[in-house]
Amino acid sequence: MMNQEALAWVIATRDPQFDDWDAFTLWLEGNPAHAAAYDALMAADADLDAIIPPEPVAMPVAANDVALRHSWRWIGGGAIAAALVASVSIGMFNRSDIYTVTTRPGEMRSIALDDGTKIELNGGTSLRLDRKDARFAALDSGEAAFTVRHDVANPFRVTVGDDIFEDAGTVFNIVHAGGATRIGVSEGKVIYNPQAEAIALPAGRGLAEDAQGLRVMDVAPEAVASWRQGNLVYANAPVTQVGEDIARSLGITVHFTPQAGASRFTGTIRLDRDAARFFAGAAPLMGLSAVRQGDTWLLKEGPIKEGPIKEGNGPQS
Repeated sequence: MMNQEALAWVIATRDPQFDDWDAFTLWLEGNPAHAAAYDALMAADADLDAIIPPEPVAMPVAANDVALRHSWRWIGGGAIAAALVASVSIGMFNRSDIYTVTTRPGEMRSIALDDGTKIELNGGTSLRLDRKDARFAALDSGEAAFTVRHDVANPFRVTVGDDIFEDAGTVFNIVHAGGATRIGVSEGKVIYNPQAEAIALPAGRGLAEDAQGLRVMDVAPEAVASWRQGNLVYANAPVTQVGEDIARSLGITVHFTPQAGASRFTGTIRLDRDAARFFAGAAPLMGLSAVRQGDTWLLKEGPIKEGPIKEGNGPQS
């Protein structure tokens, strides 16, 4: 939706008779990502003239404007709408300066940016970067740790969905998976949505955003991005979250029985690439037992009292 709005403003402001600059300014100020989307499309609009109809497209309602003269509409039916959406893809996502770095589950990767910032990607992660702007990153999925060189005049920003995390001289870790986002700060400070909620997260603080809402909490600085040292550290975390982290770090699939999945865990788990050896130690720590089912591990209620980890007969619900 944001890209469609940005495209409508590009079309409108390119009209020589455009005069609604107040509404345009309100839209820009409504979300820091608006300006980035608008600038990206303006920079890539060389091909727009071939598909934009001569009749101007009306503009969307600005974020905090209640009385705009214009209404949002598509002109020319589905063909024009499809062409405009195609131009967004060409101009926004396939630009040569925007590139994606991905890791497979169980794979870790480190990236050094030109500005001195270091980004470490955990397994199963997709991150977008900009060759023309070393102060931008977009975490589309997975987990990444950021060690940022602070620049008060040009802060480093990480976009996660519709949210923005802005650094203030910082080491922090972000997880974005299953529609939820978690961040923990171990050094410096991060600002969550600086143009909206503007929640300051200093070292030792974290934030979680999921279906239950937005929560700010204390975190142990040494536990932030502890996966880099081969440890997973938790304080009263749902074991389903623990399972997601295990799967991402080790490149395996983890399921829970309903009863096991309802439990929580506090403690430290040492990662081990040997899955059987790992679960032999980790499952009892969580008060659970682990059963291997082909390429999947099922965690069940109640620890195995003795004997090796057993092979299951198939998936269980």
